[in-house]
Amino acid sequence: MNGLPVTGGTFAIAYVHSIYKAPSAEVFTVEGRRFTMRTVISRNPSVLDYYALDGERSRTPDGRWLLRLAEPATYEELSLLTTSIGRRTVVSGGRCLPLYPARGADEVRLALRATLDVRGEPCRPPFDTITTSRSA
Repeated sequence: MNGLPVTGGTFAIAYVHSIYKAPSAEVFTVEGRRFTMRTVISRNPSVLDYYALDGERSRTPDGRWLLRLAEPATYEELSLLTTSIGRRTVVSGGRCLPLYPARGADEVRLALRATLDVRGEPCRPPFDTITTSRSA
């Protein structure tokens, strides 16, 4: 993912929800070059309602809302619209790779590939507490 190492077989696409202004994330597992969205996590339960997806809801030990998707979605490539408002960022192993432009909007294609070009930086708020563990 543009040089961000995927650790533990999981990563997240973190963002600030445009309506609810809540830091949120879609958590994915990795198998080969495919990735599957398994859960959505947010401090605001309304973010989970916004997705309108079936699944099991629960609370994490730190009080976040978690939706485990009844039907996970698998991708080989994912096209995303990114803005400085939503600040979409890939998170894995405590490192972050921002996908958004400084201003305006941009389209980003997310795919997995092997690389030696390691990028990303330690995550800062609001994404420093996003977890990508399979149990999250």
